[in-house]
Amino acid sequence: MAPSPQLGLIAPDFTLPGGVLGGENFERRDYTLAGARGRCVVLAFYPGDNTAVCTKQLCSYSSGLEAFEELDAEVWGISPQGVDSHESFARAHGLRMPLLADTDRETARAYGVAAPGIGVRRAVFLIGPDGVLRWKHVALLGATFQSAAKLTEQLSGIKNA
Repeated sequence: MAPSPQLGLIAPDFTLPGGVLGGENFERRDYTLAGARGRCVVLAFYPGDNTAVCTKQLCSYSSGLEAFEELDAEVWGISPQGVDSHESFARAHGLRMPLLADTDRETARAYGVAAPGIGVRRAVFLIGPDGVLRWKHVALLGATFQSAAKLTEQLSGIKNA
């Protein structure tokens, strides 16, 4: 497994296909980290759509989306499933953040979270508006996740730094 990017350095850029549920429509497009400059970005890597812990995690982030938006931050979920799977997942649970498809796990490898057997480790990376990695948490087992409150607390520190 490749090492995780270092805090204080520019986060690895990527472009991934994805989509976001907006009312009845699931709007598909490519997402590029460099294109989000000027805003904080929360990258939430998760092992799989429609699994118990992942569903709980992404539902909590989706229901707390306004708190992230108040801090001028976007939340992007990233997993190895394709965009069709993400659309089904978003519709089933009313997820309101973009879900990105890292089907070849190239982005997961760049962030040091690709894992044999499970595919991707549960991890969160907070990217500052300047593209610099400001905070990260990579789970060893992935049975728990970082709460929306913990992430917004960390983001608040980034915005006030």
